[in-house]
Amino acid sequence: MTKKVLVVDDESAIVSAIAYALRREGYEVDTAGDGEEALRKVQSFHPNVMVLDVMMPKLSGYDVARKLEDRDDIGIILLTVKNDIVDKIIGLELGADDYMTKPFEIRELLARIKALLRRLEKHSGETQRGTLDYGALKVYPDRRTAELDGEVLELTPKEYDLLLLLLSHPQRVYTRDELLEQVWDIGYAGGTRTVDIHIQRLRKKLGEPYQNVLQTVYGVGYRSVPAGASS
Repeated sequence: MTKKVLVVDDESAIVSAIAYALRREGYEVDTAGDGEEALRKVQSFHPNVMVLDVMMPKLSGYDVARKLEDRDDIGIILLTVKNDIVDKIIGLELGADDYMTKPFEIRELLARIKALLRRLEKHSGETQRGTLDYGALKVYPDRRTAELDGEVLELTPKEYDLLLLLLSHPQRVYTRDELLEQVWDIGYAGGTRTVDIHIQRLRKKLGEPYQNVLQTVYGVGYRSVPAGASS
């Protein structure tokens, strides 16, 4: 099935160049010139991936990403003119999967879109995994949901992916760079703070005593430890 890419930018020359390159690669492409139009196109076009500029009229790329935070079926690549770590972390925390700083090579963008589509397909193929049972904490990969004491946890797609990865490999220690690469599918030097923030949010949602399932390995990263197991 042909993959769909929605290109969103208020600079028509950039939109035209990206759309042309994508169509040559066989993608179905639609475009939007501002954030409000982008959200309408999401409903009508149903893209697999959005290439989304940050600085736009009406709604910024951040605002669009925030409104789509719970849509784990859409991959988002942010475009920004700022090569600033804080801006990039904000985008990743809002649910974006990758980012590129303008100006950029179209070939690199195409490679990142392909990599993102592979990751989305990998997540959609998780149905072969069985339920992960940590006592009252249960994760259901076939439904991409987690429950605690029978109540569904309200997790963002990235929070869910992070929890699933750690619980799937109990006691294995992951560095922050490994988690960033496997959950966000990017290698981002200096951006590991976003991992810490997502772990903090997960612990808050899990509450006592299950927040202790996600343990910090100081100076290294994180691991999951089943409730009642020795650390």
